[in-house]
Amino acid sequence: MLNKLIIVFSLAMLLVGCNKNLTDEEKKEMWSKAQTEGEIIRRSGTPFNLATDRELALADAENRLITGGGLLGQKGSLALFGENSNSGEQISALGMPINPYLWRASIETINFMPLSSTDPFAGTIITDWYTTEDNFEERCKLNVFINGKELKTDNLRVASFCQTLKNNQWVNIASDDDNNIKIENAILNRAKKLKLNSG
Repeated sequence: MLNKLIIVFSLAMLLVGCNKNLTDEEKKEMWSKAQTEGEIIRRSGTPFNLATDRELALADAENRLITGGGLLGQKGSLALFGENSNSGEQISALGMPINPYLWRASIETINFMPLSSTDPFAGTIITDWYTTEDNFEERCKLNVFINGKELKTDNLRVASFCQTLKNNQWVNIASDDDNNIKIENAILNRAKKLKLNSG
């Protein structure tokens, strides 16, 4: 552990030493390049893609950089704090208070529905009403809740709400728990694949 701290300290001193010979304009140019969105994403090690969800990727990246996740490379390392603390669950959970694989899988699974609001730090995804082309007289919406940093069934809950059109009025239909469980299973399966693909 002492060797790792010496290496990190030496690298920091080398960077400080290199900056002494730079002009103010060169420093400003380096700073502006380091603050581009792509560079922030690269340094943070966030699993989210800037192209598919810009706000989520930047929020997670900035949070990871503030808290220390991903600072030392594409995948953050907690080995400085002890050999046994470098688990994938701890690294992936550094940037968000919820499991990032469940979050991303939820967004990808229900991407055919319009989103009303999303909050990755509260772990809530609320869709707008969705109507299929086959049946314009019925509409549904989903609320997805993600709790906790672990990838497990207990940390995911889906609630669906459906209405049917009667006499030009939308009337609530009883929620189908089986459909909610099917959506939860689809999200969990997608999250497991994302985790496996991330290495």
